[in-house]
Amino acid sequence: MQGIRRRLLFVGAALVATLAVGTIGFSVIAGYPAFDAFYMSLITITTVGYREIHPLNHAGRVFNTFLMIFGVGVMFYAFGVMTQTIIELQLSELLYRRRIKRMIDKLKNHFIVCGFGRVGRSAAEELQRSGAPFVVVDTDTPRIEQAVKKGMLAVAADAKNDETLQELHIERARGLVAALGSDADNLFLILSAKALNPKLKVSSRVNEKESERKLKMAGADAVFRPYNITGFRLAQAILRPYVFRFLEFATSTVDMGQNIGIEQVRVSPASEFASRSIKQMQIRRDLGVIVLAIRRGDGSMEFNPPAEAVVKGGDHLIVMGDLDHLRKMAKLMDEG
Repeated sequence: MQGIRRRLLFVGAALVATLAVGTIGFSVIAGYPAFDAFYMSLITITTVGYREIHPLNHAGRVFNTFLMIFGVGVMFYAFGVMTQTIIELQLSELLYRRRIKRMIDKLKNHFIVCGFGRVGRSAAEELQRSGAPFVVVDTDTPRIEQAVKKGMLAVAADAKNDETLQELHIERARGLVAALGSDADNLFLILSAKALNPKLKVSSRVNEKESERKLKMAGADAVFRPYNITGFRLAQAILRPYVFRFLEFATSTVDMGQNIGIEQVRVSPASEFASRSIKQMQIRRDLGVIVLAIRRGDGSMEFNPPAEAVVKGGDHLIVMGDLDHLRKMAKLMDEG
């Protein structure tokens, strides 16, 4: 893009310089008034073919001869550059769309972030920080450009259309974030998404409390009211500042310059760690990871489990530690 901009600036400067030289030349050599000199230069280099505004003397005709040769050459060059630029931009756009389509076609077990406003942008940044595969979709082109600048996979389209969701391969997606501007749009989006993939995990933003129940009935697994959450956190910051700081430390590590996070790790039934106690796993010693809770296969939650607690295949460990170590642990728990 920088090369195209420099090229266009050079062409513009060449045209302005040619007109300036022609205007000065006709004024000085032929004695034309300023505007007549400019007009004569313009019709000369554009090859319009009008006759001379005022009779030219010999010196004026000699000057006009050189202006025609040089000026017409500049105009042809300008037309050539413009044509080349248009073709390059169209070709670049075509290649970009094909590259994006290839990347989307490779997605599997991914997340779809619908809407890239303040809420959607925060969700996408968290997914990016976690290293999860995801794609952003929004109808606003500047927002999509902003997402691309952040290194995200993004497309400009209407998430409420079934065709858009199918192109994003929702049938093999893991989850969807409904962060569109209105509750009605999010409700329609959830209905469409659940119809295409009933197993899809959906989290949604909601503006009005009355809409929360409807979104859950439509299939949303989690519904959040951003302004309520913000107000709650503001109150917690002054009521329980140390608790608030700890939660910020664990969940907002990017802003605090840390690499600590909380993650859920599924223990595969085929894993060598299945049917072992937390003490036998030695994950705190080897990885520095703390087990906060165990989510059992039957849905029950065991908080602050003792070292003797046995972890079975299909359980989820709620753990806290270094993000790199958490990823390594997830890989170990999934290996047969």
